Amino acid sequence: MLAIDPGTHKCGMALVHRNAEFHLTRLWSEICSTDEVLYKLHEAFAVAPFDMVIVGGGTHSQPVVHLVRQQMPSMAVLVVDETNTSLAARERYWEFNPRQGWRRFLPSTLQLPPVPVDDYVAYILAERVLTES
Repeated sequence: MLAIDPGTHKCGMALVHRNAEFHLTRLWSEICSTDEVLYKLHEAFAVAPFDMVIVGGGTHSQPVVHLVRQQMPSMAVLVVDETNTSLAARERYWEFNPRQGWRRFLPSTLQLPPVPVDDYVAYILAERVLTES
């Protein structure tokens, strides 16, 4: 399954797989400009074919949904609520990238990741859908 966090200027994307034990594995992730979504959509499909695209229902979601449906007409597209995903993505970033040096001594909730976390937002969107089903 591919999840996309659409934005006006950039989009986060995450290709995930859920195994038989319901463990979620991130196969591929990317942050790209909105102009590159089509190219990255095909790049993700080359990594591992997927049968569903999850799109966050926030900023710029309609053009992304239209693009996916136009390029992959038989693909299932699910638009989901993305409330609080940015905050959750900051936390998730620190889980995947343990804090080093002085950062270990401050609570992660008081720190901003040093890079954009749009791909982690996409991962959280997929995680929410897969854990609720």
